[in-house]
Amino acid sequence: MDKQVISDLSSSELKGKRVLVRADFNVPIRDGIISEDYRIRRAIPTIDFLVDKGAKVILASHLGRPKGRQMPSLSLKPIASRLSELLGKPVKFMGKVIGNDVRAAIDKLPRRNVLLLENLRYHKEEAENDTDFSKELASLADIYVNDAFGTSHRKHSSTYGTAFYFDKRLAGFLVDKELKFLKNLRDNPDHPYTVIVGGAKIKDKINALKNLLKKADKVLIGGGVAYTFLKASGVSVGQSITEHEMIDWAKKAILKHGDKISLPIDHVVAESFEKRKTCMLVDGEIPEELHGFDIGPKTVAHFTSFIKGNGLIFWNGPMGVFEVDDFSAGTTHIARAVALATWRGATTVVGGGETVSAIRKAEVLDSEIVHMSTGGGASLEFLGGEELPGISILNDKRVILHSVSN
Repeated sequence: MDKQVISDLSSSELKGKRVLVRADFNVPIRDGIISEDYRIRRAIPTIDFLVDKGAKVILASHLGRPKGRQMPSLSLKPIASRLSELLGKPVKFMGKVIGNDVRAAIDKLPRRNVLLLENLRYHKEEAENDTDFSKELASLADIYVNDAFGTSHRKHSSTYGTAFYFDKRLAGFLVDKELKFLKNLRDNPDHPYTVIVGGAKIKDKINALKNLLKKADKVLIGGGVAYTFLKASGVSVGQSITEHEMIDWAKKAILKHGDKISLPIDHVVAESFEKRKTCMLVDGEIPEELHGFDIGPKTVAHFTSFIKGNGLIFWNGPMGVFEVDDFSAGTTHIARAVALATWRGATTVVGGGETVSAIRKAEVLDSEIVHMSTGGGASLEFLGGEELPGISILNDKRVILHSVSN
């Protein structure tokens, strides 16, 4: 069932109302400076819409993992400053999440204005989905909006427990867009459908991989995931990262879907992550004493031959340790191939924070990818057919039945 979206409400239903928006402002901040604001920018359409309708907008988000501690380095204060710049109006920052001071500030907040609460995870009750904390958070508003797809697989207070205490609990525009793209990937993908899978572990992606292998026409596997598949195929991977407990599953997947799975044929290797003076390129098998850290140029050429300008392309996970320049070439080439496929007419979807970071490092523009999902774990769980608590709790679309007169 499709979920209700904020645009399903009339202006009168929003005017003057206090709207609690669970956003995802979990962005990299160092010394108070935001280095990547993509997730913040993605929230702007929802905030603008609610402001235009005359609502009081109360924003809530987590940042990092303070685990119930007050950590100044994980304060959302820099987020308020960046939001003020993007919205072109001051965003009031509370420095607190709940309490009388917060309620008083919201009462005084004029219509069409925005207030940002402090880091939700300063309270350990947030991750515990604590009932009292959920009630307290819910008491701040009249309407609940989830616009944080990337945290919707977490059964936390702000994504699940709090929503119970609202009659109107709706999706923001970001969540609505995520669901539309990911439902298409899961249920009715266009063809040819090419899937690119990387990252470190199969275990994190196994349910999604099961579904993707059924639906896709071609599955290109790189990153740490590839070494487990290569080992399952009888190829020596040296000291490369391998999930030994997943080898039997990988063998079965190759046996069943081997015609659509493509694995690396050359590798960038080194003695270790720290000892990169031995960095070299090898074909086929990896020497026993070395680790694979990136796909090689032959693999890049083979993979990019399937990344073309038609059908659907879904990419989750880098092809190597892209953060290190010595091991970034494979991921960079794949990113640019996906961007070129977009210009040639393919529908391209990129999922996961690491993959978005890789897109940035490759200097690929937002406009060169049709959709960049803000949710890594959430998008994979959704594609794997799992129910996301933060989505299931939202109101379903109303079904309007029309009578037929003779």
